[in-house]
Amino acid sequence: MERRFPHMSRSRRALLAARKRTVPLRALIPNIVTLIGLCVGLTSIRMAVEGRFDIALAATVIAALLDGVDGRMARLLKVSSRFGAELDSLADFVNFGVAPALVLYLWGFGDARSLGWIVVLMFALCAALRLARFNVADVGPEKPAWHGAYFVGVPVPAGAILVLLPLYFEALGLPKSVMVAPALSIYAGVIAILMVSRIRTFSGKQIGRRIERDYIAPVIALVGLGVAVLATYPYTTLTVASLAYLALIPFSMRHYWRMERRMASLPTPALGHDGDAMPPAEKPPRHLHS
Repeated sequence: MERRFPHMSRSRRALLAARKRTVPLRALIPNIVTLIGLCVGLTSIRMAVEGRFDIALAATVIAALLDGVDGRMARLLKVSSRFGAELDSLADFVNFGVAPALVLYLWGFGDARSLGWIVVLMFALCAALRLARFNVADVGPEKPAWHGAYFVGVPVPAGAILVLLPLYFEALGLPKSVMVAPALSIYAGVIAILMVSRIRTFSGKQIGRRIERDYIAPVIALVGLGVAVLATYPYTTLTVASLAYLALIPFSMRHYWRMERRMASLPTPALGHDGDAMPPAEKPPRHLHS
């Protein structure tokens, strides 16, 4: 420090060195939100052990909402870090991989004994693989901007909400005895496979990045209405949302492949001797042809 800044006083150099060792308080806010979500996810396991599955479901939904907030908060505050990304990934595995699997097993999959345990193990393992693939994809080669509108496979938070659909049915009045254990196992296995599959699903990340001023009030009103409906009719809302998400998967796959074919049909720019794209040839002035 003294060699680089010989004109600075010793106190000034000490202040600069101290600043390098400190972290702004706003950088901790997204990580605190992630840890709160982790506590909520772990609480869902406790509620399931005690047989209070309604609170366990509410905790899973709250953890999913917090998971959607922390990443956006980090980008908004411009404090994204590798530590925060790793912490978020570990919290996601617990909240949406381990916790839903244990909730399912304690709710009814345990009646199937070994088959039920194998299914919930498969779900947790697929959640871990899905998160690992997502982390590796983040450091991979840069992809076209339009790829950001799609996830590869069903994201883990959505998978956790989907796999708990039998609990929503029971809360709406469908007896558990009607839902046969093998059918439930097949459904949970399908959700697990969807998470690690290569199908494209809508991500929604590029929706709402910028909103025109005329639409700010309607958007806020719709968000408030959605929260009110979820709080008033939670199981009906979760059931409809889960079925709608599953119904949208074929449309998202179709839309993705249309975009792929459209981009592949576009002509690639010619390269010059230095590897740069050559500008299109300009037409000579019209009077030269006359």
